[in-house]
Amino acid sequence: MSSAPTEAIRVSDLVKTFDGGIVRALAGVTMSVARGEFVAVTGPSGCGKSTLLHLLAALDRPTSGSIVINGRELRSERNLDRFRRSEIGLIFQLHNLLPHLTARQNVEVPMFSNGEGHRRQRERADELLAAVDLAGKAGVVPPRLSGGERQRLAVARALANEPPILLADEPTGSLDTASVENLLELLAELRRARGLTILLVTHDPSVAAAADRTVHMRDGRVIEPAPSEATGASS
Repeated sequence: MSSAPTEAIRVSDLVKTFDGGIVRALAGVTMSVARGEFVAVTGPSGCGKSTLLHLLAALDRPTSGSIVINGRELRSERNLDRFRRSEIGLIFQLHNLLPHLTARQNVEVPMFSNGEGHRRQRERADELLAAVDLAGKAGVVPPRLSGGERQRLAVARALANEPPILLADEPTGSLDTASVENLLELLAELRRARGLTILLVTHDPSVAAAADRTVHMRDGRVIEPAPSEATGASS
């Protein structure tokens, strides 16, 4: 019997171009993330961070190269919607919550096609809301929540189908300092409790510092070592 892969994410020579090859968003990215690891991806705007995240989430397909998620090669996956539901939780900077639905209903939405009955979906939504300290806000719509509460709601929604991997695209970009600290503490606790693998894109050095390690990108490539590491080594 073969053992489960130790890598949650493995990317090999990943290339992504747009406009018929004129724009090269990714130029041969190779990297891996171990199961249970928390990795921050940093770099200037336009360096390919968000493009990489979208490819890992199977929201787009690469021009060339390989993406393996928990031992599954994405090129071989015929049903990417099912893959996303089972493997990936995705958090966006601007939440992408449905404003006319309550907090509980927003968490329930990703579960509609998982085969569970509505009663179980409701129970799980309430469990997740409690896990992100929103138990008392289940019936409140997102416009009536604070920015920090909306982001915690987005985390609960991302975990609705118990994915082993959480991808976050600038999740702290619109939050104040206290809310950033609260979100990082929440992610750390969820990681400990659920064994999550987390890949987080950020411009904020303090957010990146909370990760196990940082992957720095520039011009569509991974730069090794990251500039801060190189500076520290030479000082």
